[in-house]
Amino acid sequence: MCGLADAATAIYVTVPLSGITKVQMADERAEMKVSLRDVAKQAGVSPMTVSRVINNAVSVRQETRERVEKVIASLGYIPNRLAQGLISQRTGTIGLIIPDVANPFFALVLRAAEITARREGYRLLVCNTEGDVGLERDYIHNLISHQVDGLIIAPVGDRSRSGLLPLIRRKYPLVLLDRSAEGIECDLVQGDSLGGAQRLVQHLIALGHRRIAMILGPDDVSTTRERYAGYCEALNTAGLPLDRDLIAETTVDLPGGYRAMQQILRLDERPSAIFAVNNMTALGAMQALREQGLSVPESVGLVCFDDVEHLAILAPFMTVVDQPAEAFGSMAAQMVLERIARRANEKPRLVRLPTKLIVRVSCGAGLGR
Repeated sequence: MCGLADAATAIYVTVPLSGITKVQMADERAEMKVSLRDVAKQAGVSPMTVSRVINNAVSVRQETRERVEKVIASLGYIPNRLAQGLISQRTGTIGLIIPDVANPFFALVLRAAEITARREGYRLLVCNTEGDVGLERDYIHNLISHQVDGLIIAPVGDRSRSGLLPLIRRKYPLVLLDRSAEGIECDLVQGDSLGGAQRLVQHLIALGHRRIAMILGPDDVSTTRERYAGYCEALNTAGLPLDRDLIAETTVDLPGGYRAMQQILRLDERPSAIFAVNNMTALGAMQALREQGLSVPESVGLVCFDDVEHLAILAPFMTVVDQPAEAFGSMAAQMVLERIARRANEKPRLVRLPTKLIVRVSCGAGLGR
């Protein structure tokens, strides 16, 4: 089976040069060579006016804008963003680096950030690190080399520090999202992980649960530390001991939750409830429970951080501490745009968004009594 290049060559050789394909190819090449000056000439305006229309400048009259846009469409003109960037020192792009694009929380963050950036005339370039700090560092370098105007990063963890420090030293427009990184001081949008976790575990305790396990992420991730601290504070306030055997550390994804749940199920005395550090680990835990013939909430209670939007709509089931994911994305995008435009004070800004406890059936009321 021939590849794309081979197929293209075969078509070129077998079609006569005088045929219609030759004309089509010539037209395509001509379209690619249409310049800003060609647009300006046909529209009867200056090249600067065309540039202003492309960049959505408010100083262009509506009649002129419509005429220029009509010519752009008719000629098939595609603006040279690189050339524009060399003139303005901006490329109109923002990089977004997240650890798990499959996680519904980050999917909502991405959507809101893209909408906010698009409204301001910016494009969003998205990179998925899969929790790999080496891949994260490569993405940072690649995005900077492509001259993005600013970055939004949900760091892998404290190990991200070495990749972020050069940006801090250069005062590069940077916003951290969801997670902080030790030694990095810059704009940060995060949720109330400690308070949210504390409320969630207090709810379990109020239902009668006394033996509550926790599925935990890596210790170098700030949200993991904060949610674990909330778990510990809730136990301490209720006078319950901290049992290290009930803590299962894992990766914050579905396979990680599955492995952690298997570890918990090997305990001699099974907990009556499990608190999963995020939604993906909760789904993995659910899979492991079902394989063992156990059900939620009949056999064990299961709660987590972050809602699973589509599942919650179809079957309201999981008790969660929900975070306003879309507010994370829109706020982070707005903050980095302000940094790019130099409209923000030099001092780093912290936005802590509130969490909300949503009680559904999965918490297993009465199991701990």
